Amino acid sequence: MDGIPHTFYITYSSSDKSHQDSITTPSNSTVISKLRPGREYSFTVTTELENGTQSTPVSTSVCTKKSLEDLLCMMGLENCFPGKITLNTVLEIGTESITDEPIQSLKKLPWCFLKRLMMVNVTARSTKCSAAETDTDSTLQDLDSVLELTASNDDQDTNIINPLDLLVALFLCSDSFLQQEMMSKMSMCQFAVPLLLPDCSTSQCTLMLWAMRDIVKKFRPCSLAKSKGFVEDSIVSTAMPMISFVRLGDCSLSKSQILNQVLSNPQQYHDFFIHRDMECGNVPRRISNGLVEIGWYLPCGKKNFNIFPEPVAVANLRGDLLSFQKQFSILCQTSSAVFIFFDSIAESDCNLLSSAGNIKAQLYLVGNFPNTTEKKNFLKNLASQLQLSGSQILLKKRQTNDAEFVSKLRLTMNDIMENCQHKMTIEGMSAEAHELGISVDEDCTACQNAKRSAAEITSRINDVVRYKEDQLPLQGKLWKELAKIEKEECRLRKAGDKPIEEYKADLQREKQKLRQQQSSYNISEAMGCFITAISNESKKERSYFLKWMRMNLDVTARKKLSGLRDEYKEKCCKFSENKEIIAALDRQISNSSLGMEHFVREMGQIYEAVCSLPDKAESRQQFQHLPSLGADLLLDGFPLELLDGDASNIPVRWVTDVLTELHEKVQHKSRLLVVTVLGVQSTGKSTLLNTMFGVQFAVSSGRCTRGAFMLLIRVKEDLKEELNCDFILVIDTEGLKSPELAELEDSYEHYKELATLVVGLSDIAIIKIAMENSTEMKNILQIVVHAFLRMKEVGKKPNCQFVHQNVGDVSAHDNNARDRNKLLEQLNEMTQAAARMEKKDTDIKFTDIMEYDPEKNNWYIPGLWHGIPPMAPVNIGYSEAVYEFKKSLIEVLKSCKYQTLEEFLKWTRSLWKSVKYENFIFSFSFRNSLVAEAYSNLCVEYGKWEWDFQKHMYNWLEKAMTRISNTNNQSSNLDVFLSSLQAEAFQELTSQETISLEKLTKYYDSKERRVNLVESYRTTFEMSIKTLRTEIENSVTNKLTAAIDFQKGMKKVHDFNEKHKAISEERVLQLLAECRERHENLSEEQLKNKFEKMWEETVKRLNFKGLEKRDVVLNVYNQLRKQLDRHGGGVKMVLNKASNLTKCGKTQFNVTDKHFDRAWYKKHIIDRVGLSTNPKEEAEAMVKSVTEQCMEFVSHKKNSKTDYHETYTRELLEMIDGQLKEIEKLQTNAQFEVDLKLHICGFAAREFQQMHEDFNEDNNPRKHLEKSKPQYCSDFIDLYHKKDQSQKTAQEFTELCLKPAVKEYVNKALGLDIVDAMLTGADSVKYSTRSYFQHSILKQLLEDSKCENYVAYSRNYEGFVKGWILNRIIDQFSNSKALSDLQVKRFEAITKKIHEAIEKEKQVLTKSKTILTLLKKICSNLNSDIVISTDNLGLTLIQDKANTEEFIEYLQKSVNEMKTSLSAEVSQRCDINEKLNNLPFKPQDELFKRVIGCGKQCPFCKVPCEAGGKDHREHHTSVHRPLGLTGNKQGSDKLSVTICSSLVYSDQTFKNSDTEGEWHPYKDYQRFYPDWNIAPDPSIEASDYWKYVLTAFNEQFAKEFNAQPADIPKQWRNITKERALKSV
Repeated sequence: MDGIPHTFYITYSSSDKSHQDSITTPSNSTVISKLRPGREYSFTVTTELENGTQSTPVSTSVCTKKSLEDLLCMMGLENCFPGKITLNTVLEIGTESITDEPIQSLKKLPWCFLKRLMMVNVTARSTKCSAAETDTDSTLQDLDSVLELTASNDDQDTNIINPLDLLVALFLCSDSFLQQEMMSKMSMCQFAVPLLLPDCSTSQCTLMLWAMRDIVKKFRPCSLAKSKGFVEDSIVSTAMPMISFVRLGDCSLSKSQILNQVLSNPQQYHDFFIHRDMECGNVPRRISNGLVEIGWYLPCGKKNFNIFPEPVAVANLRGDLLSFQKQFSILCQTSSAVFIFFDSIAESDCNLLSSAGNIKAQLYLVGNFPNTTEKKNFLKNLASQLQLSGSQILLKKRQTNDAEFVSKLRLTMNDIMENCQHKMTIEGMSAEAHELGISVDEDCTACQNAKRSAAEITSRINDVVRYKEDQLPLQGKLWKELAKIEKEECRLRKAGDKPIEEYKADLQREKQKLRQQQSSYNISEAMGCFITAISNESKKERSYFLKWMRMNLDVTARKKLSGLRDEYKEKCCKFSENKEIIAALDRQISNSSLGMEHFVREMGQIYEAVCSLPDKAESRQQFQHLPSLGADLLLDGFPLELLDGDASNIPVRWVTDVLTELHEKVQHKSRLLVVTVLGVQSTGKSTLLNTMFGVQFAVSSGRCTRGAFMLLIRVKEDLKEELNCDFILVIDTEGLKSPELAELEDSYEHYKELATLVVGLSDIAIIKIAMENSTEMKNILQIVVHAFLRMKEVGKKPNCQFVHQNVGDVSAHDNNARDRNKLLEQLNEMTQAAARMEKKDTDIKFTDIMEYDPEKNNWYIPGLWHGIPPMAPVNIGYSEAVYEFKKSLIEVLKSCKYQTLEEFLKWTRSLWKSVKYENFIFSFSFRNSLVAEAYSNLCVEYGKWEWDFQKHMYNWLEKAMTRISNTNNQSSNLDVFLSSLQAEAFQELTSQETISLEKLTKYYDSKERRVNLVESYRTTFEMSIKTLRTEIENSVTNKLTAAIDFQKGMKKVHDFNEKHKAISEERVLQLLAECRERHENLSEEQLKNKFEKMWEETVKRLNFKGLEKRDVVLNVYNQLRKQLDRHGGGVKMVLNKASNLTKCGKTQFNVTDKHFDRAWYKKHIIDRVGLSTNPKEEAEAMVKSVTEQCMEFVSHKKNSKTDYHETYTRELLEMIDGQLKEIEKLQTNAQFEVDLKLHICGFAAREFQQMHEDFNEDNNPRKHLEKSKPQYCSDFIDLYHKKDQSQKTAQEFTELCLKPAVKEYVNKALGLDIVDAMLTGADSVKYSTRSYFQHSILKQLLEDSKCENYVAYSRNYEGFVKGWILNRIIDQFSNSKALSDLQVKRFEAITKKIHEAIEKEKQVLTKSKTILTLLKKICSNLNSDIVISTDNLGLTLIQDKANTEEFIEYLQKSVNEMKTSLSAEVSQRCDINEKLNNLPFKPQDELFKRVIGCGKQCPFCKVPCEAGGKDHREHHTSVHRPLGLTGNKQGSDKLSVTICSSLVYSDQTFKNSDTEGEWHPYKDYQRFYPDWNIAPDPSIEASDYWKYVLTAFNEQFAKEFNAQPADIPKQWRNITKERALKSV
């Protein structure tokens, strides 16, 4: 047909012939848009040419989609119908929750509407897609184009939809709970809500009773204006007249627009009902005809402002009433009046109205004034037929404006209300609905079952106080008493003079008694019903039940509490006059409160009570499923109580097990970010969270949040990656009251606890401030600042956002710049004041303790309502500001580190434990398990970095020492060499320090392992690395200097030996020449005789001067004298008397009275009450310790087989000074110092002198030469017989030179390798941190269970630890091949290097090269690895004619044989103890240094410090022990059972030498021990280990300390060995 002009003639008709039409079109593609939905059509197409010729017709049939189906497809909701969109789905946070992209298609429209509606944004009904907008300004130039485009756009409606259709579609696609939430939010926006929801697919409608049940309205009718009373009730239960508005046929008047004007205040118009002049309101409706909407007018009690004096409901039927008879019928039955809008009424319509005999409502006709006589007459007839008076016909004349007409309509409605005899409730409408065949949404089985279950519980509530006592008994006095005891266990405020441990044991018994009382209760009827209902397998029925319960309880609360709360607010205005009344009202409000949280709280208490029973108890098994139910509640979007505001306590076991169950239910996908809100009472905190997240925290006026509630919000997949979390946990808190009110109610401490807890849990803390009350705001901020300061102490630095309520001006942010600066100034002042109070660094700013930017972290949010409630809609400025705030929060959360539910739980438990210990005056000691774990992880890593640093420098130093030993330079050259080595060492140290610091930075930058919690320790570990560098630098410098000085001395020895060697070799060669010249064949015996004669003559001629003997004793004495020169004449006199040091230090050192400051000592000896030890005993213990340390040092130096160096004495004196510094508090005098140093230096001087003499003897030139004699003789005989020397020389070089060097090399490295093996082996964790090490020792002690071991541990901790470490090394290496494997590994490594050195020379071997030059080259190649002495080689070094190639072959073979023999040698069993003691690098000493740390001990119980790093500012330990284990006595002669970690939180006092014998509170211990942080027991059971030990060995310890046995508390006797071990 191409090229031939033709058209297509199309005819179509519906199957019932009700719709027929035809069209002609030139195109082979066309759109027919006016087909009716849900019909079958037949189409016939004929092709027609210009001359009229037609083709044979072609026919087909199609079915059109139903309107609803079609519309749902357009909006992408086809899979959501019916009722498949859930509330939880809508509340999930995804990218669309925080983006503002324009709506490009209808598919995005429903979700945009829901998003806005959940945030109560009054613009939610704007349904125009941006794709539907067309620009007509820039592209169109003429009117024709404009007209053409306008005409074409009339049909292009695929991207626009009537808002009512959207609303109906969403209600049809939403489940019951989302419908209820939509209704509630629409009501807040003052939108009319669906009363009868049509479903055009079934032509049925539903009464939305359930959906409206959550709408609660508060209003004041004129009848209550004088009394200032009010009505507050669910809108479905409130009886009021209903006036309905319907349309008959077409009507030019906009019914909805007129209704909006009727209901709106003249100064504040509002679109309650959607009308045709709204955006998209003129788009033809497709599925919403038949919808009946309802709105309410509720008076505010102000006569001049009220439109109607009493409440009235206004219903509005969409569409022609003739098409919706059921809807019209129910409206006529339930309304006081029905207004029918019309333009003209057909006679059939008139008959229909007049025949409706069951119409109870008065009918009113509303229309335009008739413009013809015929219309007027018809209207008169109609009025007559319907028996309508003139007042029942309202006609709008053309000249009447809208205001006049609306006024007339209002007057009519007022008359109807005044004369109304029939008031209806929406609940009451359900009966009429059933009669008319209209379904009711809450008729479903699940809803009705749940309703009955809830009613069974709530119908019996008459007296709330009595009901709670009878039905919820566990959370009353018993739970509150338990809460008090738990805090008293920590704070010990009421202990008085009672022994602390006994008092704590009493508290434990009291707790058990209370739990037994709780568990003795049978489960109440109400709780039985409640648990049964929430255990229902049907999630839907369970959700209905929870909702019914909440609504029923809210009704009770409104009846009981609304009046009380209003009275409370009124009395608070005159606080000083009404103190007692206010306190009584607050108690009354608390006692009369009954909400869902009370039932869940009771469930938690039931669970906690049964958990205190034995594991196999029947009731315990019966209630094991309760945490699972709690987890289900959280997953269903129900808020769970975290902190009970009435008892001010967390039910830790319950919360723990609920969250653990939740963690399992979400399959461990439980990454959390936490948002919390704090603020003054009644500032709309819950409303803010509800608006921001669409959640349902309780906000009704009869109820107020008490304590803290948590609620989970899921994060959608599209945002999970960015946020790096699965849930946002939102925590709502009760309002903080002013200090005056809080003090009155004895709750100020509760608010401080609450603020500390909530801030500590937060990633973001929202602080809600009402600007109108700045004084109250300042008081509340003080609480908040304290909380932030405490968190800063543990590395927690939440982000803080200030929300200023009721500030709505567009320029608020700019205008409040000054206020922001003022606020920051105040916050800084408060922070410094709080720091002073908490005894922290006062040079601190608010921004140091939290993430806060005054420009970005202040939000100005207008008031909630736009106008005067109850008719005021939510202020659009409020919802928009909250939305912007929400977007900002999400951005902040993206940079926060998530935590899993398990981590959150652990953190919560630890934080709450710390809060319970808190007395809000003294230091906030916060050593919770997460912080401890993070600190432990850091210590483990630091230990690795420290060892890497030390190992690297040790290896470098060994190489440097080897290079020094291998040098034969002159003294001047040695000094230059020392300088170069020192510079090299400096570079190595700097490099290693930098690497360690980089590792530390990288560790913190990783943001893993909760590094934020130990941020405050970063500086400590940086300083530790620098201190480590300094220590190693000093050690390296001293050793290099000593090695160079030693080498200088050895140079003289070497020169002597070389000189003697040269003479000896010359004489041997002369003898060889003489013997050969004789041409006699001399026997070996003859040769030996000749050699002996020659040797004797040669030795006689040599000058064996040897090394010069030094007076080492004098050197030590002079150094001692120089060091003590700072003291006066008395010391010099003592030194002069003791000029012969060798006589000192031969007997035991005795501490006497003369060693102390006389006045101080006399005071402390006369009055020693309360002192733990005698000063003399403390000094003697120190003397013993330092003496042992110095003796070990001297012994180590002596065994090194080197010469004495004066640095040894310097190190010794520094050791003594360090120990003297530790006992400064004992007021020892100069006499003590000089006597102690003389004692130690006397012993050292004798040993050092002997060391020097032994060295001189070992290096005697004659002795050295005689040692070479056999070798010379052997070489002489071989040369005479002209034997090939290659093999022999190779073997001798290997045996005499290489083998000793290799053995020395392995021996030097073995200690380091043993340490490395211990630190990286199976038991490495024992040495990774001091805490782990302590645990290992205590575990071993408990397993051995020997009292003498505990005594040794207590009395001589350092000695015990050294012995324990040595035993562990011996255990690990004595019964296995481990030690030989380490040596063999080293043998292989050095043998490989020797082979490489030989191979290197083999590659460049020439015939001219002699064995002498070859061996020198090989030794040179190994210069940095081993020290090879060739002194013992004789004439082989001068033989020139030996075959060097053969020699190398023999040498390589000999080296392999050496490796095999050495390996076999070390494989044999040896005395491991002797082996360890002979190593130059002693592994036991190195490990001891690592685990002993700073060596400080608790000033009270002497437990060692476990702090990591070398330079920590604060000492701490995880578990303290009873003071009796250190010999401390309790008043009398009995050993004390008190534990310092309890004492420092009690009101008890102590005195000792540090306090100058004065009594001081334990709480104030840091005044005397500022470097110690004695944290409370991490749990009440933490000290069980030591309690068990003292109980088990009470008699033995008493005997050891010469005391009476301790009075062991009964509770301690129940501690088992297993429990003791578990506690550490």
